[in-house]
Amino acid sequence: MWNRRDWDDFFDIVGKRWHMRRPPRPVDRTRPNRLVPTEGYSLAELDDAGLSIEQAERLGLPVDAGRVGSYGPNVTALRDYLRATRSRL
Repeated sequence: MWNRRDWDDFFDIVGKRWHMRRPPRPVDRTRPNRLVPTEGYSLAELDDAGLSIEQAERLGLPVDAGRVGSYGPNVTALRDYLRATRSRL
């Protein structure tokens, strides 16, 4: 029978694995010093990160074709996520 510490250890292990697989959440700047979550990554951000729309959908990344422009931290987060997913494959 598991005690409380066993369950805490279990959820710590499971949480770390899930955190490594979770895709980054896209954000956009609305005004200086204010970031808001967006529906998905713009096509320019995907292109800068070296992804096509099909690859992004296969990885489970949200894509917002209506968004225009590119936000640098989103591109960096996408590149880091790609490196992490490719190293696990």
